Amino acid sequence: MAERQTALHRYTLRVYYEDTDFSGAVYHASYLRFFERGRTEWLRSAGFDQRAAFAAKPPLSFVVARLTIAYLRPAHMDDVLTIETDLLEARGASLTLAQRALRVDEVLARGEVNVASLSDGRPVRLPRAISQALGAARERADP
Repeated sequence: MAERQTALHRYTLRVYYEDTDFSGAVYHASYLRFFERGRTEWLRSAGFDQRAAFAAKPPLSFVVARLTIAYLRPAHMDDVLTIETDLLEARGASLTLAQRALRVDEVLARGEVNVASLSDGRPVRLPRAISQALGAARERADP
């Protein structure tokens, strides 16, 4: 998994009982939801409305094509986590993002996700407006 130097977007959440397993640690699949929320809020912060894009003609949606997660340390109920999302690459019909789940400064999990853009179930090049918005958001985040 590629490492990045700066976080493009940060999203904060609290761990609830429903996110944990029988031992009280966050269940591994919960990180999928946490990372999905982070990606959604990252897109929203860049001005991309997923609901409107899917309702448009032609529709546009994103689907996860590949995802890897490394679980490093457990999170527990009531922990406050920060989900960091950073754009690593935007090419053609796909985005590659790096994500991390942190408790304060401690990295609990890190992942890399490749997301494909689809229209009517087929891969479609990212619209220029989206590429420009994501590029502008990236420039704002770079020191």
